[in-house]
Amino acid sequence: MLVILVDKITERLSYTLDFIFANHGVKYSLVTSIFEFEKIDGVRKFNYSNSNVDGVSHIKPSILLSLHSIIPLKIEKNKFENLECLMIEGEVDPIASVFYVLTRYEEYFNNNLDVHSRFKFESSILSKYGWIDKAMCDRWSKAIIEWINPEFYLESTLSSVLNKDYVKLIPTFDIDNTYAYMHKKGFRKWMSIFKDLVYFNFNRIKERNLVLKGNCKDPYDTFEFIKNVQDEHENSKIFWLVKNNGKKDRNIPLSSKPHQRLIKSLNNVNLHPSYDSFLEKDKVRLEKENLERVTGKKITATRQHYLRMKLPETYVNLIDLGVKHEYSMGFAEHVGFRCGTARPHFWFDLNKNKLTELLIHPFVYMDGTLNEYMKLTPVESKDVIQNLFDEVKTFGGDFVFIWHNETIGEYGKWHGWRSVLEFTLKLQ
Repeated sequence: MLVILVDKITERLSYTLDFIFANHGVKYSLVTSIFEFEKIDGVRKFNYSNSNVDGVSHIKPSILLSLHSIIPLKIEKNKFENLECLMIEGEVDPIASVFYVLTRYEEYFNNNLDVHSRFKFESSILSKYGWIDKAMCDRWSKAIIEWINPEFYLESTLSSVLNKDYVKLIPTFDIDNTYAYMHKKGFRKWMSIFKDLVYFNFNRIKERNLVLKGNCKDPYDTFEFIKNVQDEHENSKIFWLVKNNGKKDRNIPLSSKPHQRLIKSLNNVNLHPSYDSFLEKDKVRLEKENLERVTGKKITATRQHYLRMKLPETYVNLIDLGVKHEYSMGFAEHVGFRCGTARPHFWFDLNKNKLTELLIHPFVYMDGTLNEYMKLTPVESKDVIQNLFDEVKTFGGDFVFIWHNETIGEYGKWHGWRSVLEFTLKLQ
């Protein structure tokens, strides 16, 4: 048991200390009275207050965890026990550093967005300080616990290993375009053919004809492979884009009977809310209801198309619609730990200053990030993935990663990339 002296018990403080201590199996209790704190004997004690107590480990708190609102803060880089952390309004505070990164505090103030209205990786302190490939919230937690009592962290780590729940491999698949050619009709089909003719893309014209005549498999049809992955990894998830009439939403209609049969043949099908829905609750509601009619199951998990989200609005809308699990927490531009951890954790609504029931499942890498954004080769990607996995294996969490049905088909620029997925699936 750890007894902690604090100035005041707040929602922010309890949320952060639960992540740091309870997540690592360290039981703790909070005390606000110095007199009561000093009388306690026989347990380890820690002082996280503005008061001085002789002979007790002490971190002076910054103002962040005592605030009830969201205000701009002066953030600088400093060190705690030789580990880089944040100095917030002049106070070196690894505990508040956890809260700042875990809740994505900085994203509430930055209006320098990319072309998809997303918070830019380059705008984050994780980019500025070179922390993106490190699970910083877990590193700070470990440093704090070991500084108070090394035995606490050793016991929690040993317990995780013995329970064989240290790293959970979770493959996830986004289905943005179910097929390249099959079951596409009407205007979109003819415009695609016209475009190929204009650009003299005779290989695609030939390929389309072969597929439609049944002489060649559609290059995006990798669903048998995905089914095999699901059979071997029971925690795998699929996120299906159901909208088909937007500039960035061009899947085949959900009304297609073959499309419906395919969806029903797969396990763990969840919603991939459309590009324009990230601030539109009614659009998500309609897409969710349409997919539920096909699957016959309640949809409680989502991942945003293009990872397009805005805090807090997107998450507030999802909560209102009954979503319990969210899988968009990661950057498109760079692999790593957007919220400083690979551990699933409940989202803290900074606007309302309270814990919610929406469980965030951070992802560690996406196929397009490696190939299209970071311009890595398959061989280079495997080294990057191994390093990320080692970080999660060291500090705990789930290894969630994203692939698309069209990227594992060895088609076009994705030739040779299925080996990267197969490499990931064998990590242990």
